[in-house]
Amino acid sequence: MEIKMTAADSGKSVLDYLLKNMKLSTRSLRRLKYTEGGITVNGESVTVRRVLREGDVLCLDVGDRESSENVIPRRLPIDVLFEDGEIIAVDKPADMPTHPSHGHLDDTLANALAFKAAVRGERFVFRPANRLDRNTSGIVLVAKDQISACRLFEQMRAGNVKKTYIAILDGVPSVMRGTVDAPIARADEGVLMRTVSEEGREAHTEYNVVATSRDGKYSLVVLRPLTGRTHQLRVHMAHVGCPILGDFLYGKESPLLPRHALHAARLEFDHPADGRRMRISAPLPDDMAALCDRLFTERN
Repeated sequence: MEIKMTAADSGKSVLDYLLKNMKLSTRSLRRLKYTEGGITVNGESVTVRRVLREGDVLCLDVGDRESSENVIPRRLPIDVLFEDGEIIAVDKPADMPTHPSHGHLDDTLANALAFKAAVRGERFVFRPANRLDRNTSGIVLVAKDQISACRLFEQMRAGNVKKTYIAILDGVPSVMRGTVDAPIARADEGVLMRTVSEEGREAHTEYNVVATSRDGKYSLVVLRPLTGRTHQLRVHMAHVGCPILGDFLYGKESPLLPRHALHAARLEFDHPADGRRMRISAPLPDDMAALCDRLFTERN
């Protein structure tokens, strides 16, 4: 990765630039420091004490020294929404876990991306910037190198990544538009389930009802999580009395859909290499689209 220094960068040390401007983690910085040629300025290896000047070209060796060797490459159906040298955004189908775990060693998004890398003869390290539950469909953004991963992580922490979801609820909220402000905690240590609790971490979700079913039993909503807690959308919708349709954990299974009706439809973030604002969208999957046609009228 090459970065040309501007007048605003003049006088900063390499260390300051990497930590404050690039938001590198100490682990990434350590790897660069102890890699031969890991940090160069104008083609010469330097220490992190080197003072930068306008016009200097800072180069970082972001090549991986590790690989996700435990991820088994598998040809699996995924749609690539965007890809370049730093990131790849894919439309994960429902019933596909994001990463391998017990019982899911070769049917995950990581396996599918490992296959793509193997075909190209590339090393593969799985660095998802966001994760989706197995039965949630939609956008997963993956970084291709450590620096991109670090920059995306810092954006997540700063709230600069905007996520938009589409969901079908089992019920209709009493208020058509609003924000759920309810802290979330583990329901019990050692289990996956979460619950609203005053002892939990703060959690905020904006919602907007865009349609109701003909019989008044279901609603189509746009959800925007302002924080990133585990199962946040599922917990918050159940908290307002309208769990996501088909959510067996926080609501109940439904004969209308064999999974919970939640789709990650849009993701906005700054590109980790050049800072341009990215807006990536994933169309509603066939199962949710067909159900929307069955349930909803055009009236709000």
